Amino acid sequence: MAIIRTFDLTKKFGEFTAVDHLNLSIEEGEIFGLLGPNGAGKTTTLLMLTTVIKPTEGTAYVGEYDITKEPDKARRLVGMAFQEPKLMWVMTPWDVLNWHAKVCGLSSSERKQRVKWALTELGLWEDRHKSVHTFSGGMRKRVEVAKILIQRPKIAIVDEPTTQIDIVGKHRIWNMIRALRDEGSTIILATNELYEADILSDRVAIMHRGKLLVCDSPKKLKDSIVGGDLIELVLEKEAAENTVEELKKIEKVVDVLAIKPNHLRIYLNHAEEVLPQITELFMKARLPIRSIRMSEPSLDDVFAHYTGLTIEEAEKQ
Repeated sequence: MAIIRTFDLTKKFGEFTAVDHLNLSIEEGEIFGLLGPNGAGKTTTLLMLTTVIKPTEGTAYVGEYDITKEPDKARRLVGMAFQEPKLMWVMTPWDVLNWHAKVCGLSSSERKQRVKWALTELGLWEDRHKSVHTFSGGMRKRVEVAKILIQRPKIAIVDEPTTQIDIVGKHRIWNMIRALRDEGSTIILATNELYEADILSDRVAIMHRGKLLVCDSPKKLKDSIVGGDLIELVLEKEAAENTVEELKKIEKVVDVLAIKPNHLRIYLNHAEEVLPQITELFMKARLPIRSIRMSEPSLDDVFAHYTGLTIEEAEKQ
């Protein structure tokens, strides 16, 4: 069942359209990746869903509440960790999180328990009484993410959750986001890190220049690229021309390129399904295979497929 639905959701700032007639639905209990380069309209979309800013046109339902008619009720269902940490420089992580937990209505014992848990899990316990003014960007980001983990809202929105965070910290936060989902929260993950979206998201929506380009599971999006999978074969001896032609006739094989007489690149779809047929063909032709390497498209490839740009090129534009 959809917990969020948008209907021609639009936001304009003067002549500039940040979000352009966005229509999507987010299912209860999923991790939903909102993808795109900086400037794609992700943060503006989230600020409308959290009722921080009002749409210029259209609307959205958060739960059963229309954000333009019942913003207070819609807001109660949502918690958000912002892209830029919202911290007061005179405060400590313990103060920030304890205050946030209090605002969220947690009892004194719950506050103490959850704040200690979040600080410990995020590697901040030893620094809990230090001023955030002394923190690195990655440490400040962890404090911001901790807010959502303590609140455990019905809908948890996390904007660029691992910016400036080292790889060990990234994995720790990814696991905590999954655990939050498993406890009953619906997660909206806004990111321009496509690998992060790929491994975390049940479904992904790709935005570019304020518009929704495509929305589906990461696997289906990657499978939508014709010939996007690649199998690279190195044979013990040269492949005969008729063998290469037989390869091309296999269903879902798009093209075969001979790098060397015994080194073939096969572009195809659903490589994991087709590989047994390919290996059987070479066995019948008595051509021993020295090595096989198989790869599939990434979400970077999906973004490039639908926009004609890499995400880095899109951000520069």
